[in-house]
Amino acid sequence: MSLEQLIKQCKRQERKAQEQLYKLFNTKLYTVCLKYSRNQTEAEDNLHDSFMVIFEKIDKYNFKGSFEGWIKRVTINTVLQKYRKEGIFDTLPNHLEADVMVDVDETVSLDYLLKLIQELPDRYRLTFNLYVMDGYSHKEIADMLNISEGTSKSNLARAKMTLRNKIEEDATNNRANSV
Repeated sequence: MSLEQLIKQCKRQERKAQEQLYKLFNTKLYTVCLKYSRNQTEAEDNLHDSFMVIFEKIDKYNFKGSFEGWIKRVTINTVLQKYRKEGIFDTLPNHLEADVMVDVDETVSLDYLLKLIQELPDRYRLTFNLYVMDGYSHKEIADMLNISEGTSKSNLARAKMTLRNKIEEDATNNRANSV
C-alpha cells in the first residue's frame, strides 16, 4: 500500500491504517521527541501525544510537500505547546550574544552529547535544538515560542556556553582520574 493510500485511510480514521502509520514513523518521531525532551520517559509521552495530534489533524494534510516533514513539524509543535503551558518561556534578560563557539572533541559520542543536551534547562534545550539541529531561524523560533528574537539568541548562547563548560569540565575530570 502506498503512503498516500495509508494517509487517506487514516483520514477515514481506520485503526489498522493508523497502526501502520505509527509503525512506519514512530522511530523517526521518537528521535525528534528525544531531542526536545528531558529524558526517555518524557520523549515517549511526547511521542504518544504527537501521534494523537497527527491523527486528529491528518485531515489538514493536503498532499502538498513532504508528509514526513509535516508530521515532524506537528511533533515539534506538540512538544513546544506542552512546554508553553508549563511557562518555561517566560522572559529572562537577554544580554548574551549568540555567537559563542563550542568546539566539540571528535571523540565525544553522540549519546553523551544527547545526554548533555537533555540536561539543559528547557528553554535552552528547545532553542538549541530548533536552531542547531533543525535549522530554524531566530525569527521562526521567536514566533514558535512566543519570545523575542533577542531572547532566542540569548537562549542559544547560554545553551552553547553550558554545553561547552560541561564538556570541558568532564574532560578535565577524566584527565584527572586517568593520572
